[in-house]
This record gives sequence, structure tokens and C-alpha cells, in this order.
Amino acid sequence: MDLPTHGRFPYRPWRGRAQESWPGGRKLAVYLGVNLEHFAFGEGLGAELAPGGPQPDVLNHAWRDYGNRVGAWRLLELLDELALPCTVLLNSAMYDHAPELVAAHRLRGDEMAGHGRTNSERQSVLPEAEEAALIGEATARMRHEEGVAPRGWLSPWIAESRATPDLLHEAGYLYSLNWCHDDQPVWKRTRGGRILSIPYPQEANDIPSIIGRKDTARDFAEIVQGDFRERRRQVARDGIPQVMGIALHPYIIGQPYRIRALRRVLGEVAAARDEVWITTAGAVHDHVTTQWAEESIP
Repeated sequence: MDLPTHGRFPYRPWRGRAQESWPGGRKLAVYLGVNLEHFAFGEGLGAELAPGGPQPDVLNHAWRDYGNRVGAWRLLELLDELALPCTVLLNSAMYDHAPELVAAHRLRGDEMAGHGRTNSERQSVLPEAEEAALIGEATARMRHEEGVAPRGWLSPWIAESRATPDLLHEAGYLYSLNWCHDDQPVWKRTRGGRILSIPYPQEANDIPSIIGRKDTARDFAEIVQGDFRERRRQVARDGIPQVMGIALHPYIIGQPYRIRALRRVLGEVAAARDEVWITTAGAVHDHVTTQWAEESIP
């Protein structure tokens, strides 16, 4: 039987991939994806600390907003302490809700990538014209505030319609973080050309770990540490370059006891910067598309 397929890219096995490198001959690229999100009060989607009651769900709304008011600032201090860059995955609603927080990341020189208008909505359920308008509105606001358009996109809730890659390419995006299907960047076909899919983690990610699986702070730190150590072992053994993402949400990881556990692990990552390329998702795109042979990109 013929199973339905997305038709965006073919299968390509890991074994036998080209032994390309990252800058300085490094084989492992690591980037931090920091999600800055704002949520509607009394309606819409949102992660839950505890099962929500009738709207307005004050408990969960306040818990999520803790990330912007407190947790994200703790995370910024940690990033500064360890001299770690990040890719900010930005809801455009943050420009109105917490402009000082966005400005703090801008001052650091962090990459700003599109993350929709708000994580209270999911673009995959919209008619194509409405989804295009959502992408356009978020992109235009970021271009206005940052002076340049974002080059990368992560959909709120990793939600894609069948047309999302096409719409992103048509809106000028160069890469997407929606797919977790590989450990290298992969070209995806769209109706107007190609867009690069850069790996975004669903394992070394505090939402599925801590909220979904109910992992502890120590559990999550050990996931990140184990992921990092095993990847270093693998690239040293086979020479095939990898991308490791670490996905962080300040309302989760910015809680004091969780960030304490994360500090130890990120310290280990930072200490390996002579052997590991600590970078941003956008820099991964640039290096792959300018330095790797065309046939080396899956």
C-alpha cells in the first residue's frame, strides 16, 4: 500500500553521511532556544502547572507570566555568567507585554526568531489566508522593532498546517525549527523553493520533560547532560557533525531550584567551547548553506 506522505524531503540514513565540520573543525554545534511567550488572560491555549479550572484560570496564567517577570531575568543572568548566546523564539506580543525583556536580549546580540503572535493560539487550525496573515503580522512587528526581519520560525505549539512551510518560504523565512526528525539541518521542499529545517529538540526541552513527563529539575538537567556527553562521544567516533538544541521556557526553567540544576550542566557545555561550537540557529543556517557541499545537506 502507498502511505500518505508530506513530500517535503526524502529519507536519508544517518550512516554514511558526509564528514563536514562546524567552524574551527568542530563536529558538534549547540544552541539554546529561549522561548519568550505571552498568553491571553481568560482564554486560549497555555501549558498548565495544575489542571485548569473555569476561566479565568488565574493559577496557570500567573504561573506562565512568572517567566517574563522573574524567570527570564534569572536565565539572562545565567547566560551572561557563562557567556552563552541564544536564539530567542519570540511571540510578537512580547513587544507590548514585556519590552524591557526583549530589549535585554537585543542588547546581548541574541538572535531573534519568529514564534508567532502568542502561544495562546495554534496556526495549524487556520484557513491558509488567515495563517498567512498571522505569519505576516508577527513578522512585520519584528521587522519594525528589530530593524530586520527574522530569518527563522518556530510555530507556537510546533503546529503546522499542510501549507506552513510554503507560507514561511513566501514570507521570506530561511529556516524553520518545527521538525525534530534529524540531528542535522535538512532541506525541505516548498511550492516556491527550499527552506532549511534545523533540528529543534523535543527531548532536551523543558516542556515535554517537566510538564509532559513530570521529570524533576535533576531529571531534566541529566537529560541535557547525557545528551551533550553522548553526542560528543559520537562525533569523536564517527566524524559526522550534529546539531544539539536545548529548549528553555523561563516560566519553567526560571524557577530557582530548576535553574540551579541547569547551571551545572550549562557550565559543562560552556567549558567545552574550544571543542564544541556554541552558536545560534541562524548561524547554523549560515554555515551549512555557505560552507557545506550541496550534496552534504540531507
